[in-house]
Amino acid sequence: MALAVVAPFGARRAWRRRAVIRRHLGFVLPASLLGVTAYNTFVNQAGLTTPAANMGMIMAASPVLMAVHERVGGVRLGARRVAGLLIACAGVVLLVGGGATAVGAGDLWMIAAACCFGGYSALLRHRPAGLDGVAFLFTAFLVGTVLLLPAQALSLAVQGGFTPTPGTVGPLLYVGIASSAVAFFAWNKAIALIGPTRAGIVYYLQPVCVALLSWALLAEPTGWTQALCMTLILGGVMLGAGGAPVRRAPRR
Repeated sequence: MALAVVAPFGARRAWRRRAVIRRHLGFVLPASLLGVTAYNTFVNQAGLTTPAANMGMIMAASPVLMAVHERVGGVRLGARRVAGLLIACAGVVLLVGGGATAVGAGDLWMIAAACCFGGYSALLRHRPAGLDGVAFLFTAFLVGTVLLLPAQALSLAVQGGFTPTPGTVGPLLYVGIASSAVAFFAWNKAIALIGPTRAGIVYYLQPVCVALLSWALLAEPTGWTQALCMTLILGGVMLGAGGAPVRRAPRR
């Protein structure tokens, strides 16, 4: 659905830039695999067994992963940022443990999704200059959809098909248009303008919004463990974001 929404705006642009896309398949393929194929698959799988509030708080740790990717890419991280990232990680560990030793399968799927999204966000900094945002978005959706076909065929063979109902049409449209096409376009634009670490600040508010919406709309319970995790994650990422501007390590 997201591919169909973006196609009228991006298909012609991508066709005109097909030579650039071919030259930079080493960027396009992993970005599509991480950001579209793997990320969306893992998120949907996590949603089968994990409450929406947990999913939102785990994704709030994405700035941690983005910072790790940037450090690997040569960006220096100060002590304040490292301390904030460790505090946020503690919140995620407590969250997925649920105050006990058991870790739910859905939590692990969501952590895998966050890792994929962090890698995708880091890759966006290397988007070729000749490939504009709309053309890249269409290409990523197209390649990601193609990469999903084997998993879709296996799902159809094992679980059978899915028939939309009046009650599911609205959520499907929202997922395909708002949370996929529009959200990915806005995120890619933010990365291009300010980089993944600064853009990741948006995730600091995500667990609050998700927890409140899941409580109000889905009647999911919110206990003291989630409140503590929310405090640790938000406090950690805010501490890390308040440090001095990062500097790239000198090349040797």
